[in-house]
Amino acid sequence: MREIIFDTETTGLDPQRGDRMVEIGCIEMVNRVATGRTFHAYFNPERNMPAEAEAVHGLSEAFLADKPKFAERAAELIAFIEDSPLIAHNAGFDFGFLNAEMTICGLDIVSRDRMVDTVAIARTRHPGAKLSLDALCTRYGIDRSHRTKHGALLDAELLAQVYVELRGGRQIGLELAADRRKEIVTVMTVRTDRVFRPARPHAASEAELAAHAEFIQTLKAPLWST
Repeated sequence: MREIIFDTETTGLDPQRGDRMVEIGCIEMVNRVATGRTFHAYFNPERNMPAEAEAVHGLSEAFLADKPKFAERAAELIAFIEDSPLIAHNAGFDFGFLNAEMTICGLDIVSRDRMVDTVAIARTRHPGAKLSLDALCTRYGIDRSHRTKHGALLDAELLAQVYVELRGGRQIGLELAADRRKEIVTVMTVRTDRVFRPARPHAASEAELAAHAEFIQTLKAPLWST
């Protein structure tokens, strides 16, 4: 199964108030194994960059000034994600910005039926635990030492590893397909062509019984005599 892990960076928290997407990073996975195919882009948000947002991802107005607008790479992004499920951490946030950009371009929004939220999965698997990407990387022993600031592609790469762990790690084969279940049923079916042999005699001999009786006589206050 093909899935896309993705992350975004933005100018703020609310696209309804004019915040824009400035970066997106996508990782292609097939059967929960990264294929090496990625999509990564920076965008000129056509607005200022608040200091608090820049402090999170390090993307300044000067850096983004010569980057393409979202509309200029939208077709390439749509071609990459195809109709695959889209996995993100706190996915509602990323979908909100992705669809806001699609709307600005006059394009069809991405259906939320395709949305997979790793925060929701983690909340089910680890109730009461911290659910940030950093916390989950620590839980699963995923190296994030190179993550000094948020970055869409880097965070997508980390999330891809977290997602595999949330889905049961690399033991994907334990999720049995219907045909595999049939194979196991066949293996476990009782064979009717076996030749059953009668049990061999195993009664104690007279000498063994005498030796046992002699040993019993040496026991002092055995439990069965009380």
